Amino acid sequence: MELLVWDTNMLVSGLILAITFIFIFTEGIHGVHRVKVAMVGAAVMMFAGYVFGFYSPEEAVEAIDWNVVFLLGGMMTIIAIMIPTGGFQQMAYAIAEFSRGRLFLLLALLGTLVTVLSLLLDNVTTVVIFGPLIILICQSLRVNPIPYLLAAALLSDTGGVATLVGDPPNLMIGSAAGIDFNTFIYHMGFMVLAAWIVILVMLRFLFKRELAVKPEVMKLKEGSLLNDARTWYGALAVLGIMVIGFVLHDDFGWEPWFVTAIGLTILVFIGKDIDVEESFAHIELALLMFFISLFMIIGGVEHSRFLEYIGQFIIPLVDEFGLLATSIALMWIAAILSAAIDNIPFTAAMIPIILGMETQGINVTPLWWSLAVGVGMGGNGTHLGSTANVFIVTISEKLARDQNDPSLAITPGVWFRKGTPVMLATLVVCSLIMALFFPFFSTPH
Repeated sequence: MELLVWDTNMLVSGLILAITFIFIFTEGIHGVHRVKVAMVGAAVMMFAGYVFGFYSPEEAVEAIDWNVVFLLGGMMTIIAIMIPTGGFQQMAYAIAEFSRGRLFLLLALLGTLVTVLSLLLDNVTTVVIFGPLIILICQSLRVNPIPYLLAAALLSDTGGVATLVGDPPNLMIGSAAGIDFNTFIYHMGFMVLAAWIVILVMLRFLFKRELAVKPEVMKLKEGSLLNDARTWYGALAVLGIMVIGFVLHDDFGWEPWFVTAIGLTILVFIGKDIDVEESFAHIELALLMFFISLFMIIGGVEHSRFLEYIGQFIIPLVDEFGLLATSIALMWIAAILSAAIDNIPFTAAMIPIILGMETQGINVTPLWWSLAVGVGMGGNGTHLGSTANVFIVTISEKLARDQNDPSLAITPGVWFRKGTPVMLATLVVCSLIMALFFPFFSTPH
């Protein structure tokens, strides 16, 4: 096969990609929000592509994966409708009362609830809902909230790996590779379950002292916290219908976003006095614009054939070390980089490289699963590894300031001592599962 020759188009698109990603990853240093950086990068890529003739505005629009954008926007709106009903608060307080002072049971129950929700909601939404509730419960019990906040972040990151809709990188991978909901959970479910058990066991020992204290027994507040039962139960029914839709979407020939759109449409008619404008106002437009801009940037790099050029040098490594070793190496590299930087742009950069390898005859099926596991589990490695982690750290710091007690803050040191060992342990477990069941993960879906 004839090798691609380096040219000006590749140089221009590669420079734009590299500079944009460097500015995204160093947001904390220069202070320019990553969405602004991505928008500028997309605009420069389109202009350069037009000037050099390798990328047009029409091709930039075609490069946007609207399935990801619309699905995320729809799920954000559904959750915005559910939060004011008080249903999530009711669930959290009921779990706290059921645990009756058994702190590890409380941690396991809250962690299970967070994990289950992360199968359908993205992990950021899950911790935004439950982070403040965990603090309120821990204050009522007079116990340290750090173990429960860390458990929420670690288990939401992990649970999101299991399904197509649980984490934005999964959506990107599934959409690019043509992986449906059933295939995704079928391959990732057992691996995530094993990692989930490992995390719970490790938390039991990492926080042995904090979980051994005697708390106050909590009593559920008088009256129901649920203030809009019709909307809450209607939303639960809609989510159930959506799960069925996600399972069957490939049989119907539907994209996942269409299932979400149907669910949202049903919910706005079921719910009581839903203000549609208010609900849509809670869509995180900045995050969606970030995705759109990234897709445009990566589209330009693809059209210049720069990623295909890089891919032709990776293929000999696969031939030399084997597909299993390459898959496990990708898992660890993805995890380490995702612990240090945001996993979304890394996933966006890796997808076209893997697609390029596929066009040259490589069986890339195990690489998709390794990428999904790596970027998902890697988020547990540092306090900056995922947006969910950043939110949990932020609310713990606010609590420490409000209570004038620095020990209540989750510092980088605390995360390094508790979260990083968890990441390493889950990666070891996932690597072993990948090695033991490699024929299963390498069979094309």
